[in-house]
Amino acid sequence: MAVRKPGVIALFDVDGTLTAPRKAATPEMLGFIRELRKAVTVGIVGGSDLSKITEQLGRTVIDDYDYVFSENGLVAHKDRTLIGTQSLKTFLGEEKLKEFINFTLHYIADLDIPIKRGTFIEFRSGMLNVSPIGRNCSQEERDEFERFDKIQNIRPKMVSILREKFAHFNLTFSIGGQISFDVFPQGWDKTYCLRYLEKFQEIHFFGDKTYKGGNDHEIYESERTVGHTVTSPEDTIKQCKALFLSP
Repeated sequence: MAVRKPGVIALFDVDGTLTAPRKAATPEMLGFIRELRKAVTVGIVGGSDLSKITEQLGRTVIDDYDYVFSENGLVAHKDRTLIGTQSLKTFLGEEKLKEFINFTLHYIADLDIPIKRGTFIEFRSGMLNVSPIGRNCSQEERDEFERFDKIQNIRPKMVSILREKFAHFNLTFSIGGQISFDVFPQGWDKTYCLRYLEKFQEIHFFGDKTYKGGNDHEIYESERTVGHTVTSPEDTIKQCKALFLSP
């Protein structure tokens, strides 16, 4: 039986790293993770809440990984046990939260894009997820908006305006996925999960949006991690096999 390397953890983003954006993990990926756990400790850190991560990685997700960090680690599970939570509402207070939401909804209402659907702001435990098109769009509409956004820069322009308007709130804006961006207090990016990994001397992080402004950038650049940029789930498997499973 393989023996795990002590003090080493492989930590993965979800969308674009373990799965195609908002798609379920393939049987090949799920089987690979089972093999990888025999060699090293394995964790995931996603911006979505646990229910959305479960949709992509399966209802047994907290059994299948040693650490599960949802909402950037603001909700943290270790070995199926909840070990930490953090609240955006407590940090900002109701008045600031309402001010931000009101302004953002007005901005989206005036935004001229081809289509809009529903759920433009999703309130999570430790962050807000903002989507100009609305999270209720179909996969085809997601794909079309992503192409439109790459040309028109809808999300980058919106983030720039919100960052300037609410500079005094000390918020971070992080673009991820196809249709949205996350909003959370400074320091509550994916590096937040690292506080639960103090015992590991070697933390390998794998993510696809490691560029500046992407939601993997801060943890990829952290001095506590060895960062790896991947281009697809297939690339993730290839890089991990070379790093952890080669003879």
